[in-house]
Amino acid sequence: MSNQDDLGKSFAQQGFLIVENVISDEEASGLADAVEGYNAASSDRAALYGRRNLLRLPEIDRLAASPQLRNVVEPFLGKGAFAVRGLWFDKLPAANWRVAWHQDLTIAVCRRVEAPGFTAWSVKAGVEHVQPPDEVLARMLTVRLHLDDCGVDAGPLRVIAGSHRAERLSAEAIERWTRDGREIICCPRRGGALVMRPLLLHASSPANDPRHRRVIHLEFAADDLPFGLEWQTRVASS
Repeated sequence: MSNQDDLGKSFAQQGFLIVENVISDEEASGLADAVEGYNAASSDRAALYGRRNLLRLPEIDRLAASPQLRNVVEPFLGKGAFAVRGLWFDKLPAANWRVAWHQDLTIAVCRRVEAPGFTAWSVKAGVEHVQPPDEVLARMLTVRLHLDDCGVDAGPLRVIAGSHRAERLSAEAIERWTRDGREIICCPRRGGALVMRPLLLHASSPANDPRHRRVIHLEFAADDLPFGLEWQTRVASS
């Protein structure tokens, strides 16, 4: 079996992997400067540590379509994959948050269309969001690109290996998984990425030493949505 086959098998079982050296230090610095420049110009002070609709920024569009990101995404979603949502996270002394165990269940769409299996509609930052059926989420991929080294004191993401295979979990099931499952701390270096399935259970603690832990969170899909629904953003390869 080739290394690529081994990687694919491990990812299917575990639901995540860490890929180092996706981008260079210089590229990481450029992206950090670009996003922080946009954030500083925003009237929303919360944008300094958390931002939605990141794919509206030209630098992030180019990143999502770049060969570096395509090389990470295409082995799992195929050459037709496209980016559908981008988020920005940072942990600072004034924004050193805790995130409880959860799955990512929500997608961003162009407009509300009542459709079977699409529930829990909401509007976030002016964009319609909805929880799709599990089969939609199972065909998606999240790439969390780190613009800083992420050590154990930086409030890194923790995951429960294999939990994505249980599909959508109730609160009681999440409690069982976090009690009995295999928790792994994910610490990519600067320019590296955590690649994961949306249904993988994950959480993070406040940083013990809060300083920059800047992450560009990109979500990719491989299929059109049914029932006339459309992805809110669609960035394919350049």
